[in-house]
Amino acid sequence: MATAGAGTPFKLVGGRVCLDFINTVSGRLPNRDAAGRNYADVIRNEWVAGFGDLVRWGRVAGLVSPAEAAALVRSARGAPAKAARVVARARAVREALYRLFVAVTHRWRPEAADVEVLNRELSRARTRERLRPGARGFGCTWEADPAALDRVLWPVVRSAAELLLSDELARVRRCDGADCRWLYFDTSRSRNRRWCDMADCGNVAKARRYRLRQ
Repeated sequence: MATAGAGTPFKLVGGRVCLDFINTVSGRLPNRDAAGRNYADVIRNEWVAGFGDLVRWGRVAGLVSPAEAAALVRSARGAPAKAARVVARARAVREALYRLFVAVTHRWRPEAADVEVLNRELSRARTRERLRPGARGFGCTWEADPAALDRVLWPVVRSAAELLLSDELARVRRCDGADCRWLYFDTSRSRNRRWCDMADCGNVAKARRYRLRQ
C-alpha cells in the first residue's frame, strides 16, 4: 500500500460525512475474506498518511475551522506519539465503517467487532457533545479542546450512526468503477446510480466501453 501525504486532493462525493471519510483512499482492489465476501479491502493508496492529513481532511469536509485545525496541529507537534495513535485509530475506524456499510449494501450480517468499534467511538464522541441554543431552537456542537486530537472523528462516527439508523440506509452504494469501490449516498430519482462521480469513474467506464466497441 502506497501513501499520499500533503497536497492530496480530497474529494467529497459520498453525500454523507462518514462516507466521505471512508473514501480517504485512492481506491480499493478486489479481495475476499475467509467467508468469501468481497470487501475489496486492499487499499491502493492511503491518503491519511499522518495527523496533518487527518486534520486537513477535516478542514475540507467542514468539520473544523481554520483556527481549530491550527490548534490541533500545534497540539500534535507537542505529542507526536499520541498523534500517531490517533491516526492509527482513525484508519481502524474508517475500515470498520467501510465493512459495516458494505455489509449493508450486500445484506450481509455485520461483523460484531466492527459494530463494537463504532459503539466505542460513539461513546467517546458523545462525552464531547454539547447542546447549543440557536435562533431556530437547539442544535449540537462539540467541546472545544485542542488537546483532543481525535476531534475530527467525533462528527464522523455520529454521521455513521445516524445513517445506519436512517430509513434511507438502502441508498448507500459502492462504486462500480474498476479498483475504486468508494461508497456514496445515491440521491438519484431512479436510485440506480452506479458511479461515485460521473466526471471521474463514470467517464472512465464510458471510455473503456468505447475502446472495446472499436
